[in-house]
Amino acid sequence: MPRPPGHGPEFEVRRQKIIDTAAELFARQGYAATSVNDLGRAVGLAKGALYYYIGSKENLLIEIQSRVMRPLLSRARQIAALDEDPLLRLRLLSESLLTIIFRRLDHIWVYEHDYRSLSGAELRTLLGQRADFEQLVSGLLTEAVERGTFQPFQPRLATLQFLNLHNHTYQWVRPEGPWDPAFLSREYCATLFRGFGAAEAALPDVEERAAGFKRAHLALPLDPEAAWEGVPVGT
Repeated sequence: MPRPPGHGPEFEVRRQKIIDTAAELFARQGYAATSVNDLGRAVGLAKGALYYYIGSKENLLIEIQSRVMRPLLSRARQIAALDEDPLLRLRLLSESLLTIIFRRLDHIWVYEHDYRSLSGAELRTLLGQRADFEQLVSGLLTEAVERGTFQPFQPRLATLQFLNLHNHTYQWVRPEGPWDPAFLSREYCATLFRGFGAAEAALPDVEERAAGFKRAHLALPLDPEAAWEGVPVGT
């Protein structure tokens, strides 16, 4: 949602808080079951004032979906383009995906459950972004097979295994719990890489290289919403 002309930073701060509240309500009650009046009461605004900030209820859903997919896809493209072997890139992509799940649990719930409430061009855009992300995962898995790191497998099935193991984390994880994105990524990838036929010796090596990569390049651990500095990428 672009900012209407003539509105300063205070407008944007208020709008972002409304989007946060909407994500929380939609995750708890469902998009269809949450009315504009419900949201207005939660943020302390009458319906007319609320529309001034959001334009429409569907705009909120678009923004929530975008908050998940835009930074995640951008980061995934950066990782896929790194001049590193596919095993390390898959490990980095795994942690990046889990980081945004931890960071935006309410948004992820809405992303997974309510995207079908979009229509027309907005739905096509979102589905296209999802397909692009899946293709990046599939490409890295296929590259690992081609390099002999993994045993041959069905690329589509392997992609679904990777995504399903990660994507359902939002249903049970608690950010204040004992496991963080780095720990879960390490465990998930160890399970997946063994299942795909990677040599046992490759597992600790990829963890050492992932830790070194983060120390060298990232201010925050694979946060899709944080800028990377000084990261050379392949062409």
